Amino acid sequence: MSEKRKPFTHASRRKFIRNSSIAAAGFFIVPRHVLGKGYIAPSDKLNIAGIGAGGKGKSDLSAFAKSPNVNIVALVDVDDRQAVESRKNFPKAKYYKDFREMLAKEKNNIDACSVSTPDHTHAVATLAAMHLGKHVYTQKPLTHDIYEARILAQAAKKYKVITQMGNQGGSGNGVRRMQEIYDTGIIGHVDKVLAWTNRPVWPQAIPDPGTYKIPKELDFDLWLGTAPKVDYKPNYLPWNWRGWWPYGTGALGDMACHILDPVFRILPIDYPTSVECSVAGTWTFILKENDHNPDWTPFSTNIHLNYPRKDGKGDIKVSWYDGGVMPEVPEELLPGEAFGNSDGGVLFIGSKGKLLCDCYGANPRLLPLKENALLHIPETIARVPDEDHYLQWVNACIAGYGNAQTSSPFEYAGPFTESILIGNVAIRSWMLRDNPTGRRTADKYNGRKKLLWDAANMKVTNYDLANQFVKREYREGWDLTL
Repeated sequence: MSEKRKPFTHASRRKFIRNSSIAAAGFFIVPRHVLGKGYIAPSDKLNIAGIGAGGKGKSDLSAFAKSPNVNIVALVDVDDRQAVESRKNFPKAKYYKDFREMLAKEKNNIDACSVSTPDHTHAVATLAAMHLGKHVYTQKPLTHDIYEARILAQAAKKYKVITQMGNQGGSGNGVRRMQEIYDTGIIGHVDKVLAWTNRPVWPQAIPDPGTYKIPKELDFDLWLGTAPKVDYKPNYLPWNWRGWWPYGTGALGDMACHILDPVFRILPIDYPTSVECSVAGTWTFILKENDHNPDWTPFSTNIHLNYPRKDGKGDIKVSWYDGGVMPEVPEELLPGEAFGNSDGGVLFIGSKGKLLCDCYGANPRLLPLKENALLHIPETIARVPDEDHYLQWVNACIAGYGNAQTSSPFEYAGPFTESILIGNVAIRSWMLRDNPTGRRTADKYNGRKKLLWDAANMKVTNYDLANQFVKREYREGWDLTL
């Protein structure tokens, strides 16, 4: 192709997103001591420790191990039952239950860490690794709280390590093709975006009054980590933690990093200035009088965010739907034509046309679909080889900080995660009851409320009770010191 390829960039905030194929290019062979702390010579293998060895952690480690330049040298999991397969797959890796012990003992033997734990321990485990100059791959959402996301973005810059959030679509061809279509101006001025997911698909949290014995394979206190100490319940883990606010971030936290990535990556936006939501679910019928701040996530939400355009040309409204609720099918789609895919989708609504994609930014297409047969737009944005988000990070780690880029470094993923998590602040504020009696009365229940957001100061300016969800208090013994 004769056209000059450009890096996947948009606006000054995204200047760090360079040529995505650089990470797979050839490397200069230089000694480790020349590269310094946090860097490894390309002639060496990348030694990775897996913090979280079961579930998604298991598949993440297997993806990294596809590279002949990777050694999995340490595994961490608080639950021996979840670590069985990874321990079998990587028999030479040393096994620990506490990531802090692993880092203390293995700091001279590892170059990088993969963090795939419940959301509430992402930040502390990731920052602990960065403190030691270790590169980090952290699953989405990057953090549980807005404050944590801000800290990790700052830490990545301070410690000069290679970072990647686990939103694989960020390395996909789909979002790059979507950018190329958008850049032609064919859909005009976008001022509205619709996004949706089929989540939650896990059992939503229901309070359990039962008393249970902690399984001998599980260190439940370590699993709780930063969260308040509570009695063990089998419906907290290993899979249902997403439905509990102390540990998970609900449907929005689970899927928005995949689905909204094209929105945040392509459009000229940074942080929203306001957010409002509606919440639905049978949880409303099981609240007790002392449930001022329910710990379980709702069954369905609809969130509306307002973003000022960075070019000063008005605002962009982004609406999110989950729990089986979807936006109206656009009139340009014929009966039987897919509106996104089974996991969700995004619709850009422009002044001249509409642009639709599936979850992960996949399969971008103009509406009506017949328009795509006439679409001849050159490929101008460099692709990530094999769309491999994992090996892109591996190769960037081997190249060393400043020599290669990843698709979702924390400098990008941090602000993106903040932008998503403000939606959860709205949801939890909707669920919050500040009536001392706990009863939902017409004069006390707030219902739907538009929250005004000061992103620079990470503060809701018109409803102070909401700010408790911006930065949570850690349990004694845990902190997030930059």
